[in-house]
Amino acid sequence: MEVYRQLYMIIKRSFFYFSILFALCCLGIVPAFSFAQEPIEIFSLKQTIEAAIKVNLGLQSSIEETDAALAVKKANRTNFFPSLSASYQYDRLDEEENFGNIVTGPKEEYTFVTSFNQPIFTGFALTRQYDIATLGLDLAKTNEKLNRQDIILDAKNTYFQLLQTQKLHNIAQETVIQIRSQEEVANNFYQVGMSPLNDLLQAQVELANAKQELIVAKNNLENAEANFNTLLRRPINAPVLIKDILDYSPFEETLDYCLAEAENNRLEIKVADMELEIAEKELQLTKKDYYPFIDLQGNYFKRGTEWDVDGGQGIFDPDGWQIIAAATWTFWEWGRTSYNVKERLSRVAQAELRKDELLDNIWLEVKKAYLRTIEAEKAIITVEKAIEQAKENFRINQERYKEQVATSTDVLDAQTLLSRTMTNYYNALYAFKLAKAALYRAMGQEIIE
Repeated sequence: MEVYRQLYMIIKRSFFYFSILFALCCLGIVPAFSFAQEPIEIFSLKQTIEAAIKVNLGLQSSIEETDAALAVKKANRTNFFPSLSASYQYDRLDEEENFGNIVTGPKEEYTFVTSFNQPIFTGFALTRQYDIATLGLDLAKTNEKLNRQDIILDAKNTYFQLLQTQKLHNIAQETVIQIRSQEEVANNFYQVGMSPLNDLLQAQVELANAKQELIVAKNNLENAEANFNTLLRRPINAPVLIKDILDYSPFEETLDYCLAEAENNRLEIKVADMELEIAEKELQLTKKDYYPFIDLQGNYFKRGTEWDVDGGQGIFDPDGWQIIAAATWTFWEWGRTSYNVKERLSRVAQAELRKDELLDNIWLEVKKAYLRTIEAEKAIITVEKAIEQAKENFRINQERYKEQVATSTDVLDAQTLLSRTMTNYYNALYAFKLAKAALYRAMGQEIIE
């Protein structure tokens, strides 16, 4: 009987626990069965860049701008062809006009006219407008490529900054674990009278500081993840997993090489050239008013007293046609054209100055990015050698403290030195990657590492 009673109690307890678990699952407090959860996508740098390009709204707007510029070019091309028009008119007088018994003007008259107009000479205006529209299309395409380069740089920055914050967050976590362990050792030694209260208090203070730094690191990490999700237009709180990049390849090119590459590749220089050319075309377009305009016009008309415009009483010329060659020249407007030309000359000068300023800024941008890259690379080499030394120093001081031949201050100082060394290393590593990404952008290169 005792065996059955125990078996009954086991089954009862199992049923009780199962009921609690089932209730929590229904309330959503404990996830039920997570076998069907979708795996979280792990992004590489290349995948991040491709996804950012695909969803970027600025790039989509640039594509629309290119389509608009293409439509403008096609619209300007139609100006070279004749335009056709038609009109249908109804006139009614209070009474018909008579000359004796002859009707000279019907009371009601319908008129149908078809016309064409072919520009012959417009002071080169049509050619200049078409050239400007063509340059506008080339400018829109170039700006689209520029937008793409900016997206690539933005994606690299977001990716490397996220890796950097992840590393710093891990260092902060490890620091808390190490100091907590030291605090426990200091507490045990204090309890048995092997170390003074000061050692314990110092460890507790350092632990509180490390926890505060961990909070800051965690907040920075969440901000970096939010930036990543915003870049890819994902839900702001979506989980983020990216592939780590710890290796690096030294940058071996010279500053002169970088400057030459920027001069050959920077699309901003091409944009400045096109803007200057557009300004020159607009100057030539303004000079159109120095020339006469010549048009060729043609009309065909039908007149009648009924809606079908087929003649009638009082209509002496029911249909006919005419060809007109018209030349128009406005030769005096109180200097308006010359003033417009002077304005356009100033616009050309402004475009030239903007290009010169752009070139100065590009050379400065390249040099700054180059120096940052070299500086970060040297920092990596310097700090890399100190990591193992800092780890060994921390281990030795831990062992010496346990043997009571070192103080708690020695251990905490060694741990601080290790944390600072690791922080400096990852800061230098990702500063190098960020600087090199900026340098490639400054040189006008689309390189995905």
